[in-house]
Amino acid sequence: MGGPSAEREVSLSSGRECAVALRQAGYEVVELDAGRDLPARLAEHAPDVVFNALHGRWGEDGCVQGLLEWLGWRYTHSGVLASALAMDKTRAKDVLRLAGLPVLDSLIADAAEVRARHVMAPPYVVKPNDEGSSVGVYIVHEAANGPPQLSDRMPARVMVETYAPGRELTVAVLGDRALGVTEIVTEGWYDYDAKYKPGGSRHVIPAEIPPEIAAACRDQAVRAHQALGCRGLTRTDFRWDESRGLGGLIILEVNTQPGMTPTSLAPEQAAHAGMDFPALCRWIVEEALCRA
Repeated sequence: MGGPSAEREVSLSSGRECAVALRQAGYEVVELDAGRDLPARLAEHAPDVVFNALHGRWGEDGCVQGLLEWLGWRYTHSGVLASALAMDKTRAKDVLRLAGLPVLDSLIADAAEVRARHVMAPPYVVKPNDEGSSVGVYIVHEAANGPPQLSDRMPARVMVETYAPGRELTVAVLGDRALGVTEIVTEGWYDYDAKYKPGGSRHVIPAEIPPEIAAACRDQAVRAHQALGCRGLTRTDFRWDESRGLGGLIILEVNTQPGMTPTSLAPEQAAHAGMDFPALCRWIVEEALCRA
């Protein structure tokens, strides 16, 4: 847990909660804040399985997965290729599009160019191509006077994506099963604060949407999970423009390392499906052990 990414604090929270749940489920647990000494610390403890609670770059982009493969340690969640694909938003869209799944049009542009002019007709969204948790997201509305003034902390090249209006929906997939559909209700954009600060958002589960839309969400989430080659637990986020019916349903992204606190979206769906948090963590560990 932890690690050096922009999502370090979220990862520490996930790791602490998972450690508590795993102990409740009967496991012996050692908590490791991931740093450059991770290989030595893993060798010191010789775990039966590594529970990956890292978020963001290095933790869910194939890097730590490659390290664990090289060292021969069994680990939870998706493998190297699926993690790398899902974290690279452009390549993930390519895979999902080939699988016949609905995604948004986008392009990769130099951040300097994005600051200088509209590289796409507004409205559009600017974000890093390989970060999660809505880190560094800019919305450029149709009436914007000029291009967005991106922070200096943004990468040199960014994704510019067509803006998708509508409701925020999400589906957790466990193995080959969709757990449910949640609607995320916020006052504005579902940004980092809305995700993680108390009162930042409200979760409606099951989402109050037509049955055919809920069925399509579940089906597309499982297909996206499979198309990217994911394993264990994932969460697929959607936008749904209800004025367009089924044609208004769009996949935003697939998260291979979804938030893992008892009130996070995926564990909430598991609980709604009858699986409490310790049982969910146990399933994730046993899946990793059986996979080996």
